[in-house]
Amino acid sequence: MRLAGLKLLQAERALAEKHYAVHKGKPFYDSLLNFLTSGPTVAVVLEGREAVAVVRGMMGTTDGAKSLPGTIRGDFGISIQNNLIHGSDSVSNAEMEIGLWFQTGRAGRV
Repeated sequence: MRLAGLKLLQAERALAEKHYAVHKGKPFYDSLLNFLTSGPTVAVVLEGREAVAVVRGMMGTTDGAKSLPGTIRGDFGISIQNNLIHGSDSVSNAEMEIGLWFQTGRAGRV
């Protein structure tokens, strides 16, 4: 893997709404937005062979209680909804999310 981007920021609500647009209208949507905007976020872009699959394997399943030990969620996750890590589920979603988080002049405070 190659670290291609790294950024520490406080996500503003507009960015959170775009990031989680697929969940709009679901009962947990507002809670997701509140969690994502509640503190600093580290945005990372990793490149490499099968990067999406490799990173998702390192992350573990969404429910940390069901993730294997040695995965990020398995070792550190305590909430199924307020995940401590997010990873794109496809190359096309990764490209869209990278555009949101690394766009020049994007709404967010450093």
